[in-house]
Amino acid sequence: MLLLFVDAKAQISFKTEYLGSSAYMHSPKDMDARSSKVGDCSGSAVVYQGMANLPLSMKQHEDGKMTIWGVGLGGAYASLNNKNFTDDMVSDIMNLQLGIFHMRPLNEKWSLMANVAVASFTPFTDVSKIRGTHVLGSVGALFIRHLNPNLDIGGGLAINSTFGYPMVFPALYLNWNYEGKFKANVSLVEGLDISAGYDINDYFKLALAVEMNGQMALLEKDGKDVIFSHQYLVTGLRPEIRLGKSGLSVPFMVGINAYRPAFYDNRTLKSMFVISDNDYYFRVSPYASAGIRYGF
Repeated sequence: MLLLFVDAKAQISFKTEYLGSSAYMHSPKDMDARSSKVGDCSGSAVVYQGMANLPLSMKQHEDGKMTIWGVGLGGAYASLNNKNFTDDMVSDIMNLQLGIFHMRPLNEKWSLMANVAVASFTPFTDVSKIRGTHVLGSVGALFIRHLNPNLDIGGGLAINSTFGYPMVFPALYLNWNYEGKFKANVSLVEGLDISAGYDINDYFKLALAVEMNGQMALLEKDGKDVIFSHQYLVTGLRPEIRLGKSGLSVPFMVGINAYRPAFYDNRTLKSMFVISDNDYYFRVSPYASAGIRYGF
């Protein structure tokens, strides 16, 4: 979950997202039963995200490949505007992350990517309240196969403390690009990002995109350690303005939030493998985002 710092280029980005108001729904685990509204509950959300990948050491080999050591910083704040909820519902989520990453070629076809990271996941914004129960550590390594100039796939292992003790999880990597006047990308690196677009000129690109992202909070509820998850799958048109050759670009997106689950789950290994009754989500709603990205 914390294998986030994987871009070899120095990059800084900020993004603001708005997810419109919609009804809160419950989908029972019985596949024949229909989803139903949870009273008059509804909600919208505003999410602010920032990220910086900064290489500290870079060495170029004779074949042009790079060995890199770097540091990654990330943060997200989600403000959930919940209405008419009778039960406790998280209104604020703050996620902060810090990691050190290393990338190196193993041979012509394979590369190694590894990182160590620590992150906090809180249902509040006061950093003085952060305790050990809100913090996760992660160590991971991925072996990446360069199948062709446009396609990289990889797999490996990540050890993190999601359930309060270290556990080993599988880690996946996928990055496919088609470059030209028409561009396409499928990326399973930082969430999910699928896009197909066209470079209208050197300064403007228009794409149809699908993105999946989210935040989570670690907290105690009814005497138990639980995880509150907030995810969203969005799709729409994503224009991007590029400001010359400076590396600065301004991406926008306008479309719909197709699926936005938001619910509590037990912070136990069992919860990963047992079908839960807790399939609660917000219905389809309008979506818009604006950001700024600088690569150098």
